Amino acid sequence: MLDKLRNFLKKTTEPEDDQTGFDATDRQLAQAALMFHVIAADGIVHDEEKTKLQQILEERYELTNSQAQQLIEEARRADSEAIDLYAFTRILKRQLSAEERLELIESLWEMVYADGEIHELEDNVVWRIAELLAINKRDRMEMKRKVRNKLELGRKQH
Repeated sequence: MLDKLRNFLKKTTEPEDDQTGFDATDRQLAQAALMFHVIAADGIVHDEEKTKLQQILEERYELTNSQAQQLIEEARRADSEAIDLYAFTRILKRQLSAEERLELIESLWEMVYADGEIHELEDNVVWRIAELLAINKRDRMEMKRKVRNKLELGRKQH
């Protein structure tokens, strides 16, 4: 109980932009690492992909710009040190509801489409992550269609 109080006091007294709040079992870090893995799957991380990742993290987790940048850096590091995707999906399968796992798959498709190209390696990574998160093919493809339709609608409006 004393440790919980110390952690609470530490979080409330540290400046917001300086705290990371991320650790190896953190679901935010696990999700960000998977998103980073998707955008890096083709070997090139485009500016559009980085921007989309930052935007999603800021919106989804209500992070400041600097907090999102820190999370992205930690996610990049975690992804580069990970042996496989299971380390991240194991955490998420336990901590996320079925709806939250679908939202993650939707975010992964947004990463795939961020640079305007669908690379087969990125597509394959989303398929593998969905499988590890127990998302069926129909739902995975529905999330893909949803993101693609949203992007096409956005292009038509501009």
